[in-house]
Amino acid sequence: MASIPRIGIDAMGGDFGPSEVAEGTVLALREMPGRFEVTLVGNEGEIRPALKRLHADGLKVDVVHAPERIEMSEKAALAVRKKSQSSLVVLTQLHKQGKLDAIFSAGNTGAVVATALLGLGRLEPVSRPALAAFVPNAGGGTVVLDVGANAECKASYLVQFAHMGAVYARYLLGRENPRVGLLSIGEEDTKGNNLVLEALPLLRRAERLHFIGNVEGRDVFNGTCDVVVCDGFTGNVVLKTAESVAALLVHKVKQELRRDPLARLGALFMLPALRRLKAEIDWEEYGAAPLLGVNGVCFVGHGSSKSKAFRSAIRTLARFVEERVNEHIREEIQADHVSAA
Repeated sequence: MASIPRIGIDAMGGDFGPSEVAEGTVLALREMPGRFEVTLVGNEGEIRPALKRLHADGLKVDVVHAPERIEMSEKAALAVRKKSQSSLVVLTQLHKQGKLDAIFSAGNTGAVVATALLGLGRLEPVSRPALAAFVPNAGGGTVVLDVGANAECKASYLVQFAHMGAVYARYLLGRENPRVGLLSIGEEDTKGNNLVLEALPLLRRAERLHFIGNVEGRDVFNGTCDVVVCDGFTGNVVLKTAESVAALLVHKVKQELRRDPLARLGALFMLPALRRLKAEIDWEEYGAAPLLGVNGVCFVGHGSSKSKAFRSAIRTLARFVEERVNEHIREEIQADHVSAA
């Protein structure tokens, strides 16, 4: 690894193209000069003009040309195999070759997961990688995983997800002894589907986990635990619901302010508090979700990511590398003898 983290970005991933990627990169490099280096991978003819418009001369940013692009609508596995010169595949290969320490894409999520698995493989003790999302809440935020990498799971996978989520919460969120909950339809041990009923005793036997038992959907938002584990289908529904509620809250506040002149006057005095609230529930402040369990550092972002999200993602990737999170995940799972069956 280089003396400072080398971050690679899929410049063609996402809905808005290289301009937003370049702007987010420049923001991150100017806010934290010398903290990391960034390589943008994609169509050089689009990336370099975007950097030039932002006066990026002198910043630690490089460009690697990749002529192909995987679109959001393409079938992931087929696109990865057909487009060997796509920005996503080239980016992953650079990471595998040791030229980058971490990679990020806001492109086709299925393609990112497929490329990471094919190109990087899994950490030795890990059975399935999991996407981990940070959900802001009353307790400072909760890590939810899996949120989309595995629609169907075995009970042993959830135990590994719990270990990976706990390590992430410990080293990235500063939770010394992360509380882990298993998402179910009730707190009682008898509640839940077959997956939950099978995973519960396995999680209770995991000595290195601070497992608090079954939790419900409301616990994701009230801060009962630091990590919530579930299958990828359920987790994706939770994540999309959380994002839509946050967007609705911001929309309703704006709507009420426009409707009531007196409320607009009061809002002048509440502006700092409203800005803090918006920042706390804005997913762009967190930028990306790590694909935990791959033999590398791979983060996935929203297709609708703009410059702020790319800036936030770069900072998070740098911390992930600096904290050696993957090494801790490997140690944690091996020490608790979690079966990868």
